[in-house]
Amino acid sequence: MKKLAGRDFEDILQCAIPAFEGLLDPPHDSRLMRLLFCTAEWHAFAKLRIHTDMSLKRLDDLTKEFGKLMREFHRLSCSEFNTVELPGEVNKRNRQAAKKKSRSGGKNKAPGGQQQKELNLSTYKYHALGDYTHSIRLFGGTDSFSTQLVCPSLRGSAS
Repeated sequence: MKKLAGRDFEDILQCAIPAFEGLLDPPHDSRLMRLLFCTAEWHAFAKLRIHTDMSLKRLDDLTKEFGKLMREFHRLSCSEFNTVELPGEVNKRNRQAAKKKSRSGGKNKAPGGQQQKELNLSTYKYHALGDYTHSIRLFGGTDSFSTQLVCPSLRGSAS
């Protein structure tokens, strides 16, 4: 699952509820199902091409609910599971450590095995979710603008 596009994550999200249902023991399973449903609903509203005041109000409400469910899942469920790095993450970290060690003359500690991994809610992507509704009100739906840089072409211009 490398180099996924946004549409790929959307497809995964749409299939996630039946795929994850019953995977965890209660009460973690019901907590995860509520979180996945809220995530799918939030995404459906966020990607609408045309919004009304009611749809933006619902998106605001969903954003608050999503944040509440994420914090609840983090606090009550994540702490119950021992999660570690994937083998590829370990290999990457060890390669980076070896490269750093060779540059510094061997003063760094030796690479290790799998390290604990926790859900990190302190990221910009998570923090920025609260700005979606405001941005839609300012600029319209996310399909109506581009963040691509525009630079006039210097090729072929006669000066």
